[in-house]
Amino acid sequence: MKKTLTSRQAFERYEAVRGRFPSLPFADLPTSTPVPQVPHLGAVADQYDAFVFDAFGVLNVGEVPIEGAVERIAELRAQGKRLFVLTNAASYAFEQVVEKFIRLGFDFRAEELVSSRAVCELHLSHWGPDFQWGVIAPTGFSAQELDQSVVALADEPALYDAVDGFLFLSSECWTEARQELLAGSLAKAPRPVVVANPDLVAPREIGLTVEPGYYAHDLMDRVTGLQVAFHGKPFPSVYDHVEALVGPSYPVSRIAMVGDSLHTDIWGAMVRGWGSVLVTDHGFLKGQDPMAAILESKLYPSCIVPQI
Repeated sequence: MKKTLTSRQAFERYEAVRGRFPSLPFADLPTSTPVPQVPHLGAVADQYDAFVFDAFGVLNVGEVPIEGAVERIAELRAQGKRLFVLTNAASYAFEQVVEKFIRLGFDFRAEELVSSRAVCELHLSHWGPDFQWGVIAPTGFSAQELDQSVVALADEPALYDAVDGFLFLSSECWTEARQELLAGSLAKAPRPVVVANPDLVAPREIGLTVEPGYYAHDLMDRVTGLQVAFHGKPFPSVYDHVEALVGPSYPVSRIAMVGDSLHTDIWGAMVRGWGSVLVTDHGFLKGQDPMAAILESKLYPSCIVPQI
């Protein structure tokens, strides 16, 4: 079974590594800053022209759509809103992402779906065709999914030392023993590490499972001077991609990020000048006091909703 964290453990870990995130454009806001709480997304729909949805904890939990989410998306589309999904889930190739949302009952078009993995893949060509990646991949991964030269890493120490760099897609098959092999290999010979999912945890049926970002920050703690390239919220490449899709006719203040995590969804929106909607009932903050988390982190969404 995958390693899990409590909400409090995950929050504290996010706080511990926040110095590695993109810089916020202003100083901490005063703790008296009010955050409106509204019943659902329809109550603020007229404030935005485009909505960008996180997936886990907002549209679905694991393989189950959240009640009412399909209907809300249809309602916003009928109002003429631009709709996108921006997901940090990097286990799936893009075709699988499209299939997943169809299976869940959503009517998103392929061009409205942005995965951190797909954006990450666009940037891998920087290293050239002869660069060999050691990939931390999910069950069923095929080297044919990527255009680069890749080998999936498991329990063979020699493979870790032989590759030119490391690409972290999924923590599904990752173990503490494999993390030790990776850290040891990097300590001997530092090489590029690219992470296609910066999340520390993801809400699933069994709780908050540990994700690639958790292991990446562990490596940065253990290997002095290690440089890691992150693709996914709250890091810039995915926002560049979404803003290009939205187009220049919409001011960024009319784009709203809808997510369940203060340190990824809300942080990234604050950096870009987007609006933000924090969803509290099904994801990272399920069962927690969202205002206490907001005041402690000083990360302020534009509003709070229990679910979309």
